[in-house]
Amino acid sequence: MSTRSRTRALLASTAAASFATLALATSGAASAAPPAPAGVTRADEIAYLKGLTGNHVLSGQQGGANSDPAYWTQKVHDITGKYPGIWNGDFGFSQNDIDNRQKVIDQAKTEWNNGSLPGLMTHACRPDVATCAFEGGADPVKGSKLSDSEWQQVITDGAALNTAYKHKLDQFVPYFQQLKDAGIPVLFRPLHELNEGWAWWGGRSGANGSARLFQITHDYLESKGLDNIIWVWAPKDVQGGAGQAAGYYPGDAYVDVVGLDVWWGKFPSTDWYNALSNIAGAKPMALAEVGSVPQPAQLTAQPKWVYWNVWLDYLTNASYNTNASVQAGYYDSRVLSQGQLTIPGGGPTDPPAGSGSGAVSGVGGKCVDVAGAGT
Repeated sequence: MSTRSRTRALLASTAAASFATLALATSGAASAAPPAPAGVTRADEIAYLKGLTGNHVLSGQQGGANSDPAYWTQKVHDITGKYPGIWNGDFGFSQNDIDNRQKVIDQAKTEWNNGSLPGLMTHACRPDVATCAFEGGADPVKGSKLSDSEWQQVITDGAALNTAYKHKLDQFVPYFQQLKDAGIPVLFRPLHELNEGWAWWGGRSGANGSARLFQITHDYLESKGLDNIIWVWAPKDVQGGAGQAAGYYPGDAYVDVVGLDVWWGKFPSTDWYNALSNIAGAKPMALAEVGSVPQPAQLTAQPKWVYWNVWLDYLTNASYNTNASVQAGYYDSRVLSQGQLTIPGGGPTDPPAGSGSGAVSGVGGKCVDVAGAGT
């Protein structure tokens, strides 16, 4: 069933009394136009995401291997007739990943120009290892582990492993700069699942643990003038671990979007949802990595999520999704996909991130919320 033949759907309610409902009379076809005007800032996109809370959700998909970074977004279209509202890529850590990083950045530009928001993440070898491989099992990233003394080096400015880590970050700088030069803000999810010890950057709680490395990553890349990065912090829904999540949080100054990678369950448990709600406060919340497309009843029960991101081939894994469940998620009237999102913006006169006064708008025949000051 294609959404191109679907009639206009009406959202159930607005998230706050300060928003008014506006029905748009355009068709459901995705428009080949960026989701924001020239000059849009990261603050504009953050405000947009915050404004989605409780009333809209962006569909999302991890795009594919670096050699074919749109493979799984095309599969979404094959199933639903839509492309996701968020596309995600990965800098990666194998030699093949590294060799194809430019393809990932080119795809990020294409997705933006087609009307989706781009996101990036990185799997990474330990700082002093150039390339490595994902092998699964108890130690899935080959050569990944760090001793306690090596960890102290990583978080100590000027130490050998700290310097090596920053040299790895230097590899990313020109790619982020390309996006900045193109006027594209980008969601960035470094050190994902840092509350679990499967990779060298994770499993260390407290001020000098994994959260400290997130702070170092943030400060180093921002010192390079990369003011187009939207910082996504995403622990994993470790069973029974919701109460410890705050021990991995780097602080409000370092995080723009509070995310969750959902793998213990197919949708977040109530304790995880509540824990992240308490950490996020007014920040937008996202399902940063999931196996299953969220279903309408689930999104109703947990209304704060503003986007989801399905991991690669789990889209067609029968244990996680069917074509019908993928369609049900994408066809929910609250869900915005490519060509159905518009970020107001254009520079410093826009409302600051977190002000709550930015508009939420869309096309595709949906009813959307816009700032209600006499509109």
